[in-house]
Amino acid sequence: MYLWIKAFHVIFMVTWFAGLFYLPRLFVYHAMCEDAAGLARFKIMERKLYRGIMAPAALLTVGFGTWLIALNGAAWFAACSWLHIKLALVALLVVYHLYLGWLRRRFAEDRNCHGHVFYRWLNEAPVLILVAVVLLAEIKPSF
Repeated sequence: MYLWIKAFHVIFMVTWFAGLFYLPRLFVYHAMCEDAAGLARFKIMERKLYRGIMAPAALLTVGFGTWLIALNGAAWFAACSWLHIKLALVALLVVYHLYLGWLRRRFAEDRNCHGHVFYRWLNEAPVLILVAVVLLAEIKPSF
């Protein structure tokens, strides 16, 4: 059963990251768009991606991860310093996710105040966190 929970944790993490990478890319194109039909289309795509894919994937990632921690027990959790760092990075990802949601609402209200270059840079932010999280989870360094 443990491996099934771990597999679903990884599946939903990959799904969540796909959204974390794709939504800022949509923002890049949305910020460059000038026609009304295109602007309306981007609003729909961003809403469906955020609410229909990213939010459920984030919740399921955190839920399955919490389940894994609970199965391993409090003593294991206390001894795993790598996991504490990973969870801090996950908390940072949740903040990033919520920030993307705030930006999405600003686009939906036609109140975007950033250009496409800002969103290009924003799109790179989760890459470093992904690398760190995967390395921590797979190598499990002892600090």
